[in-house]
Amino acid sequence: MDLLQILVNGIVLGALYACIAVGFSLVWGVLNVINMLHGSFIILGGYLTFFAWFHLGVDPILALPAVALLLYALGYALQYLFINKVVTSPVLTTLTLTFGLDMILYNLMTVYFTATPRRVTLDMGSADILGVVMPMDRVLGMGLAFFLTGLLYLVMRGSTIGRAIVAVRMDRQAAALMGIRVNNIYAITFGIGALMAGAAGAVFAMVFPVTTNLTGTFLGKAFVICVIGGLGSVPGALVGGIALGVIESFAGFLIGPQHAITLGFVLMLVLLVVKPTGLIGVKGYE
Repeated sequence: MDLLQILVNGIVLGALYACIAVGFSLVWGVLNVINMLHGSFIILGGYLTFFAWFHLGVDPILALPAVALLLYALGYALQYLFINKVVTSPVLTTLTLTFGLDMILYNLMTVYFTATPRRVTLDMGSADILGVVMPMDRVLGMGLAFFLTGLLYLVMRGSTIGRAIVAVRMDRQAAALMGIRVNNIYAITFGIGALMAGAAGAVFAMVFPVTTNLTGTFLGKAFVICVIGGLGSVPGALVGGIALGVIESFAGFLIGPQHAITLGFVLMLVLLVVKPTGLIGVKGYE
């Protein structure tokens, strides 16, 4: 296979990975909560998009905003009603709580939606540019992933809510003294993380089959991307996602797809020893 083709495949995969991980990174960096629900949020977003397309005939791109808003509402409610009660507790406490909530959501989806792989089938053909063949549904998925990640970056940099989230991340007590309602910002942040997970699931369902069996895989990849790129930042998730996508693409060609995921985890372990902040992370958010 041509090296350029492998590289392009890796970038496409990396864009999807970045979109998958950015919400997880935001919640972890701001709330110091390892959100075990994240993988299930992604699958729920993919399932809702599929059902809207298959049963209601709704275009998946049109369904995406509605799915994202539904996931935001779910994430906000879970954070405000449950996680905020223990958000200042040790990490193990919040991890256990989100793990329990994840088990509930995972089993509800498995019972009522089943674990049958589902995919939104978009017959868009393929394009051949300079010998690089790309299915157009993957190009669409990459474009949507970059758009969503970039949109979140603009919100974090240029909006009042974004600045409040950054302030809480930097110093929760100082932010509270400045009049910021910290618990509300926590709920909004968790909601945004769920929104991005749902949107990522909607995009992923346009490119690959989704099933509840993938919740652990998505969660693991989000964790690896945060370690590689750097915690709590949109650029960190983007760099980490593309790095992991390219590494897996070349590793799949050189040593086989069955070992590609392993190589990503090896890179994570190396970075934890050599550069705990990640490739572009900030000291203090290891």
